[in-house]
This record gives sequence, structure tokens and C-alpha cells, in this order.
Amino acid sequence: MDDEVVVRRSRRARRWTLRAPWGEPATLTVPARLPEREVGRILEEHRGWLARERAKQVPRLGLDPRAVSEAEARRATRELVAMIAEEEAEALGVAYERIQVRDQRTRWGSCSTRGTLSFNWRLVLAPLDVLDYVVVHELCHLREPNHSRRFWSLVESRRPAWREQRAWLRDHGPELLAFRPAA
Repeated sequence: MDDEVVVRRSRRARRWTLRAPWGEPATLTVPARLPEREVGRILEEHRGWLARERAKQVPRLGLDPRAVSEAEARRATRELVAMIAEEEAEALGVAYERIQVRDQRTRWGSCSTRGTLSFNWRLVLAPLDVLDYVVVHELCHLREPNHSRRFWSLVESRRPAWREQRAWLRDHGPELLAFRPAA
């Protein structure tokens, strides 16, 4: 997988993009008419970047796909999120409509304008304070629907150590997002 790069030609692409997702082959998306020699040049010029990205992708969480059931993890996530959300919503003076637990590929949580809170089921595999931070983060969006200074001040008032949890997600999140339980 380290050296494998899938080249995708796209009629909609205006410029090339190179991605190295955790646990998957790297993908180079190029405009449909980009000459093959240019594709080769891009790959050669970015060989070092790919190697550095792959070097960062060392499993550190020790997750065993055979030991985790997605259905059980979803139930546990829902229970923990609901517990935290009930308590924190009251403290923040906000109300949410419902909670969803989903299989999001790039997000840990989201908050709709209608008050639906959505969370990634993989959060239950993270430390509890990380899950707690994500729930509080999304609840704060019910008061401040952006990432302004007021929003972050509100988060900090509820979770003063939020930067540590965000750093944990930055460091371990890609591995966690790539996790797939055994079928």
C-alpha cells in the first residue's frame, strides 16, 4: 500500500489533488486531459510527501476489528452522548431536537439548524473526555452557530481543557476514522 497510487481522471477536475488516506491506497485525481508524462512528474515530485504521510500512519490505538461490534458501539455511543447532552444542554440553556449516531467518514459531530445533533459512532472508541468534548462542542453550536471567538469562549467555559481533546483527535482521528470492525 505504501507505493500504490491510484490515478483517477476526472472531467470535472480543474487541477490535480493527491490524497493519502489512512489504510487505503493513495489517490491522485487529475483533469481528464492531463498528459501521462505530467502525471508521472507529479507522482515523482511528491514521492517524498507520500512517504512522510505514510510514516505518520502507524497504528497506535491498538484497536482490534474482531473485538468491536459496530452495533454495540453505536448503542454505547448513543447512551453516552445522550447522558452528556442532557446535562450540558441544561447548563448551556439550549435544547436539541434529537441525537443521531452515524458512520461519518470525515466528521466527529455536527449540529443542524433544526437542532439535530449527529455523532460518529467511533467516538466511543476514543477516551471519554474526547467524546465529552465533541458533544459539548456541538451543543455550543446551538448558541453560537459558527467558530467565532464567542463560540470558543463558550466551549472553554464548559471544557477548559478542550485543546487537549482536539489535539487527541488531530493526532489519532485519522486512525480512528479508518477503523472498520470485522464483518
